[in-house]
Amino acid sequence: MNELWSQRKLASVAKRQNDHRSPFQRDRARILHSAAFRRLQSKTQVMGSGQSDFYRTRLTHSLEAAQIGSGISAQLRNKHAQLSAELFPDDENLIESICLAHDIGHPPFGHGGEVALNYMMRDHGGFEGNGQTFRIVSHLEPFSEFYGMNLSRRTLLGLIKYPQLLTELTQLPLPIAPDTFRQLKAADWHPAKGLYSDDAEMFAWVLSPLSPADRTLFQSIKNTKNKHNKTIFKSLDCSIMELADDIAYGIHDLEDAIVTGVVSQQDFEQEVITKLKAIDEAWLQDYCQRLTAKLFNEQHYIQKEAIGGLVNYLITEIYLDDLNENSTINFTEPLLRYNAKLPVNAAKALQIFKDFVFSFVIKQTSIQQLEYRGQQIVMELFEALASDPTRLLPKHTKQRWLYAKAHNLNEYRVISDYVSGMTDDYATHLYQRLFLPSGAFPLSER
Repeated sequence: MNELWSQRKLASVAKRQNDHRSPFQRDRARILHSAAFRRLQSKTQVMGSGQSDFYRTRLTHSLEAAQIGSGISAQLRNKHAQLSAELFPDDENLIESICLAHDIGHPPFGHGGEVALNYMMRDHGGFEGNGQTFRIVSHLEPFSEFYGMNLSRRTLLGLIKYPQLLTELTQLPLPIAPDTFRQLKAADWHPAKGLYSDDAEMFAWVLSPLSPADRTLFQSIKNTKNKHNKTIFKSLDCSIMELADDIAYGIHDLEDAIVTGVVSQQDFEQEVITKLKAIDEAWLQDYCQRLTAKLFNEQHYIQKEAIGGLVNYLITEIYLDDLNENSTINFTEPLLRYNAKLPVNAAKALQIFKDFVFSFVIKQTSIQQLEYRGQQIVMELFEALASDPTRLLPKHTKQRWLYAKAHNLNEYRVISDYVSGMTDDYATHLYQRLFLPSGAFPLSER
């Protein structure tokens, strides 16, 4: 493996006695011990954080994605032994690190919070959860003075799901701003998927080992009429993480909805089983015969057996796709040339589960009402903090804001960083403290 990919932006790190860990073992430890990772325990995944001790949070989702990611990596190493030494480290710490950190930049209240911050940052560079993840690990988390967790270059590359700046992807002109926050339509303000211009220098450093041709191809975009532009490519490690994320979302989050009674057996049979049976694959045809009965069984171990069978099927189907077999693609860097991919039938099956969770859980009125409420909280907090930052921001964030102001940097990004780092509970309590008479109770300063 090219040693350039194990380098860190800050080369001089603390030398600890008898520390024989690999670079990716260190990355994993830094992520696990970060405050940003801990905050995921109180950030919404699908169901509202804090409503039940059963629901998955962003933290438990990330742990499950990491376990699935390590399983995918092990499968690929076994299936493609001839490429293993060229593409994979000796253990699963790299993939686990990327999966553990992949949601670390998501704001409070799920996509409601993301829409709210993107709206409030519309004239200041925008906001996007994946871009915020890159910003946290490479700049904000205080493991180092200027470079966040100071992770290895390959780990950072794996976390970049959309390798282009938001300025190159955002559709212009922007929608007309509503008269009041309460009139804001979320569909009008979904962000493009990319990185912030504020972090362009660090992004360039991550891509610096690539040849000019690889860099240009990797950053190429697809123009979409009347929508944000989209990136086309991702690295090998990112493709593994994205599959692990999708499996955890489509299969494990479905378990929450079934056990808590959010979805009905009839809907599942009609919207999932019927569609799965239409796929021409013997294993799926056989598994579907008993799947509904198992998933809706009161014996939880039977549900777990069914969930485990689905996850195993998807993981073991994944293979390495050589992108260069497409005549228009010619990557020289192996980490860009190969991507993890599901074959057609397995990809259709996973999409059926994802669509079901989206339509019957996420789009459920009660969930959307919670997102809307969170959206309002985030916008009002941002507006208040931006109105008088030196008065309302906590000490450390105030110092960052003053530094940005003095050095002609984006001071609004500092406020966005602060609000997006809040947990659902912290944002709710701060809102009560600022706006509700009954909310006058002490909060520890962050």
